[in-house]
Amino acid sequence: MSWGTELWDQFDNLEKHTQWGIDILEKYIKFVKERTEIELSYAKQLRNLSKKYQPKKNSKEEEEYKYTSCKAFISTLNEMNDYAGQHEVISENMTSHIVGDLARYIQELKQERKSNFHDGRKAQQHIETCWKQLESSKRRFERDCKEADRAQQYFEKMDADINVTKADVEKARQQAQIRHQMAEDSKADYSSILQKFNHEQHEYYHTHIPNIFQKIQEMEERRIVKIGESMKTYAEVDRQVIPIIGKCLDGIVKAAESIDQKNDSQLVIEAYKSGFEPPGDIEFEDYTQPMKRTVSDNSLSNSRGEGKPELKFGGKSKGKLWPFIKKNKLSLKLGATPEDFSNLPPEQRRKKLQQKVDELNKEIQKEMDQRDAITKMKDVYLKNPQMGDPASLDHKLAEVSQTIEKLRLETQKFEAWLAEVEGRLPARSEQARRQSGLYDSQHPPTVNNCAQDRESPDGSYTEEQSQESEVKVLATDFDDEFDDEEPLPAIGTCKALYTFEGQNEGTISVVEGETLYVIEEDKGDGWTRIRRNEDEEGYVPTSYVEVYLDKNAKGAKTYI
Repeated sequence: MSWGTELWDQFDNLEKHTQWGIDILEKYIKFVKERTEIELSYAKQLRNLSKKYQPKKNSKEEEEYKYTSCKAFISTLNEMNDYAGQHEVISENMTSHIVGDLARYIQELKQERKSNFHDGRKAQQHIETCWKQLESSKRRFERDCKEADRAQQYFEKMDADINVTKADVEKARQQAQIRHQMAEDSKADYSSILQKFNHEQHEYYHTHIPNIFQKIQEMEERRIVKIGESMKTYAEVDRQVIPIIGKCLDGIVKAAESIDQKNDSQLVIEAYKSGFEPPGDIEFEDYTQPMKRTVSDNSLSNSRGEGKPELKFGGKSKGKLWPFIKKNKLSLKLGATPEDFSNLPPEQRRKKLQQKVDELNKEIQKEMDQRDAITKMKDVYLKNPQMGDPASLDHKLAEVSQTIEKLRLETQKFEAWLAEVEGRLPARSEQARRQSGLYDSQHPPTVNNCAQDRESPDGSYTEEQSQESEVKVLATDFDDEFDDEEPLPAIGTCKALYTFEGQNEGTISVVEGETLYVIEEDKGDGWTRIRRNEDEEGYVPTSYVEVYLDKNAKGAKTYI
């Protein structure tokens, strides 16, 4: 099966067919391009959808996502973000492996096709030229033969006429011989050109055209194979991301299975529990007896009023139904939330105070890290005056120390309020006690009794403190909190570019070319914390080492 033998006379149709094949290839490229655009658009819409439903930071909505069902929803959004990434991968791979590859192939195919058909037209023009030469020699031979016949007839006529002179007859005879010779020459020329044409025609139809058509056939078959390979690649690009998409879907299923309705119910209790106990029974008031009414003892008054004289009211008792009475109007004033959260029920107040203490502790640690960084920088300036003036850091160091002292005083104040609230609440479990924070482990609740503590009808606390009432809290040493910390995990490695002699406290000596572990990145102070082994760790100047962070390590940043 060869186009050269079977389609020897279909040059024009083959030219049209091969052009059609290129058009089909370009149409397929256009199809894949549109698919990549759809994938990118779909990925973008998925990312926007995931971003749209992510909780906003530092908002009330973010607090609501502590429930397991909401956490599962967040996990679903994150998985959908990864899912969108796989569609971007599909688009990228199709663009590079199919569109780009086929675009280059089409350029080569067009060039090859142009060359083959150019050779075919050249062969056609050559055989047409040979044919024209043959026709020309044939017509000349025919003309010369006719002229020779006429000259012979004229000679015979002159020779038969007795009235014609001998000279005229001789002239006619010579003319007939000339014409006859010309006819013989034309015959020989025609015969030679005919043989040459037959040879060229045989070469054309049995050698040149078959070779050219064979090249065109091979070119067309390669095109067909190429488009088939591209279709396979099209499917493989999709198939490659299926396992990752499956993992994304498995992640969504796992997140759904992690939903714990009991845990969410417990979180609702923790979020809204007031800490009060239901009121006791209302006593029967006998109006047939002399007017003497007392407030019925309920569980709350018993728990807070042991050893105190019973409160008596001259009118109807209102202390019995306080949980159901509308809140005090004073507590509803705009911006009237007191600093100690005394407007909240006991349990909610404890949680708010504990949260405030934790925030202050974090701020203190942040300021202490900044103070340590400034101190280290000052030591560097002292050793290398050309790097900077040590005295220029004294003012900043004093400001940071002053800020730390203010934060510690603020923390002590909130810890005192926290200890007071925990003293009022009913006995909690040991685990809840441990969760109350740093204060329980480092400070015994040595707080003076706040006299005249009363409960408002809406459950909020108001304090009438005399000038003699003081809160005494032992000073807290926050450094003890970090004594028992576990060693920081390594987040990467580094290579020493220069030798550094770590002579100051907190630094470590390194030798040029040495490889060590990075346990803390440069926080902007020009120092990186590294570790040689379990017992040797410290800071070195960041400019002295080349850092290689592990992207999978917790806390590691990614640099692009």
